[in-house]
Amino acid sequence: MPGVYISYPFCSQKCSFCNFASGVSAPDTIAKYQRALMAEIRAHIWHWQPETLYFGGGTPSLMPADFLQDIMAALPREKLTEVTLECAPGTVTPQAIALWLACGINRISLGVQSFVTRELRQTGRKHDAEIVQREVELLRNAGLSNINIDLIAGLPEQTLASMDESLSWIKPLAAPHVSLYIFEIDEDSRLGNEIILGGQRYGAPLVPNDELTAQLYEKASQALRAMGYHHYEISNYAQPGFASRHNLKYWLLEPYVGFGLDAHSFDGRNRFGNADTFEGYFNAEKPPQTTSDPSEEHFFVGLRLLDGIEPSPSEWQRFAEPIAKWERAGMLERVGLRLRLTPPAVLVSNEIFQEFLNV
Repeated sequence: MPGVYISYPFCSQKCSFCNFASGVSAPDTIAKYQRALMAEIRAHIWHWQPETLYFGGGTPSLMPADFLQDIMAALPREKLTEVTLECAPGTVTPQAIALWLACGINRISLGVQSFVTRELRQTGRKHDAEIVQREVELLRNAGLSNINIDLIAGLPEQTLASMDESLSWIKPLAAPHVSLYIFEIDEDSRLGNEIILGGQRYGAPLVPNDELTAQLYEKASQALRAMGYHHYEISNYAQPGFASRHNLKYWLLEPYVGFGLDAHSFDGRNRFGNADTFEGYFNAEKPPQTTSDPSEEHFFVGLRLLDGIEPSPSEWQRFAEPIAKWERAGMLERVGLRLRLTPPAVLVSNEIFQEFLNV
């Protein structure tokens, strides 16, 4: 069944590693955005009942109570089974939890990124490990135990020892889901742009090199698997029964609709989205709609799942050359009728996926 994504692109501070269309905004911009977002949701014609709902950002946990209530009232809720809210540590309070529960929130994603204070301060984050521990306890004691913790490999000053320190918090916190991302150097984040320019700000000279970043990721991945987490998607690990139902829609090519700044939608065939600037969004500008190639998408998106995909006979034939190339390189393997990445391929997956476009 389909899902809904809602973008709340506002934060109390802009993290140096963030490459999303989000940040700190003036109160009048926030108020104007709230009006525009509600108008977009109310104008939508629903041809189906959503099964999942995901509030991303930004920091959706900063949403005012009345605004969150208005959004929930405007959405079809009869078939919702999973409702996720992204939270920044430091924004979880007993009052907020009571509101989230009343609104039907049943899954929380905490943007922890690291449990090491010096790494957090380099990025602009203000929380520490004790704050995360306290807020996880608040959530669990209130009955909100379906919790995800985000971690990043490749932050400034990060070492193998400090990654061990972060990982040492995972088991006692017992969050049933962990997302592990690799910091990507690109011009859309302040830190990434500073590295590209050869600058000194935001701890740019202290970012681990590619080899160390790969080691950090592998160390974390191995530790999570040893703790009983199933590595079900390139960046995601879950205890049994706790894989993100909403995010699985993206990789299984199920339909979803996005509302808000830079939100994207997929109807099973066509991809379309909203502008990634406030000016464009307020003026209802729409980037060009694209029609996907089902077979290309099957490989480009589906291979992110560690269980892989089951290509059709025509897909085996169409993509025979890139499949054979990456099999020879030890990056793809066949398991029965399925094709999947091998463990080393995870770190070069984007390069592999590109081979299945325009074939």
